[in-house]
Amino acid sequence: MGLFDRLRGDGAPRVAFIGVDGVPYSLLSENEELFPNFAALADDGTASEISSIVPPESSACWPSLTTGMNPGETGVYGFQDREVGTYDTYVPMGREVQADRVWDRVQEDGRKATVMNVPVTFPPQRNVQRMVSGFLSPGLDKAAYPDDVRDYLETLDYRIDVNPKLGHQDDKAEFIEDAHATVDARFEAFKHYIEEDDWDLFFGVFMTTDRVNHFLFKDYERDGEYKDEFIEFYQKIDDYIGHLREALPDDVTMIVASDHGFTSLDYEVHFNEWLQEEGWLSFATDEPEELGDITDDTKAYSFIPGRFYINLEGREPRGSVPEEEYDEVRDQLKADLEALEGPDGNPVVERVVEKEAAFRGDHDDIAPDLVAIPNKGFDLKSGFKADSEIFTTGPRNGMHSFDNTSLYIDHADATIDDADLFDITPTILDLMDIEYSRGDFDGASLV
Repeated sequence: MGLFDRLRGDGAPRVAFIGVDGVPYSLLSENEELFPNFAALADDGTASEISSIVPPESSACWPSLTTGMNPGETGVYGFQDREVGTYDTYVPMGREVQADRVWDRVQEDGRKATVMNVPVTFPPQRNVQRMVSGFLSPGLDKAAYPDDVRDYLETLDYRIDVNPKLGHQDDKAEFIEDAHATVDARFEAFKHYIEEDDWDLFFGVFMTTDRVNHFLFKDYERDGEYKDEFIEFYQKIDDYIGHLREALPDDVTMIVASDHGFTSLDYEVHFNEWLQEEGWLSFATDEPEELGDITDDTKAYSFIPGRFYINLEGREPRGSVPEEEYDEVRDQLKADLEALEGPDGNPVVERVVEKEAAFRGDHDDIAPDLVAIPNKGFDLKSGFKADSEIFTTGPRNGMHSFDNTSLYIDHADATIDDADLFDITPTILDLMDIEYSRGDFDGASLV
């Protein structure tokens, strides 16, 4: 909807959503003097901590945020999912998302949506105004639609993602430089298309914040070597949010949100190794390479992050747990997880969620039976190569959290009470005066 459309009387309200992947609310709210543009958003509208989803992993979070539905409806539970009735696994991409995205509903209403860099959107949809796929895209040449979008982005040296391998180096200078270059090009692209002013919904995501958090968050929380560089990066994000807000026309409401929170990381916990040592899991080979290498006396196995599956008869190909023993076995596994302590004596798991409490819908047949939500400091890993240790440390010093997710709405009438990711899509539709049924979502509008 451009200038001439509005002059013709088409005054339907619009929304610009800017995602800041993995940004914890406390980081912004406790440092308002450092981040004045986020503070201004909160003062002029409303802002608060909200909850993420179970599990708080980006590959599951963004489909839920952009549909208003839990993974039982989206069909995406994490970075890796399993095929029904087999031990085969796959990496979910955009086509695996089984629920309508918010921009699908906008387009169906006869309006236009520009979508940029949202995780789990590859390949780009051809039924939107323009789309640049995000995380998991193989490269810009295949991630941008239409072609003129790709051609423009190439002039910016636009990249889909930062190079995370640079974060594995002891010296983080090259990683930090790459993060700045990535976010600079992202901002220029967002600003360019916002100023085109031909859309009804602009939906763009800064994912580089998540990457910086993974490798520098403990430096921020515990006064580490790169604390100043961390703050400087976030001051740039704050500045970019301010510039994007200034570029928006008066008929646009701005929403800024993260998909999960973040906290410092002390130990990675390799749960398939723990399951082996505790007698829950066994492999047919000393060097297993995939889930299919488990034996038929296995009782449980794990996927990241903290997803646990009972090896159930009739569901898994080599299921060993009879259906009548399912509840007893699951209860025992839950109790064992709750009792697990780390090397420092602290509980690894904050709580364990049963599948029926978190997932419901047409695609809950691949849902995990249990999801462990970790205590701060523990990152829940899996893998099928039988790591030599249960607790290890690596190059990452930050990890996702379920709580402390950020939401800012530049609307004075918005109310954020006990909100979560599921509330964002109905809120966007309400702000745009697009009709929907209350039963369409697991969340509710905040305006």
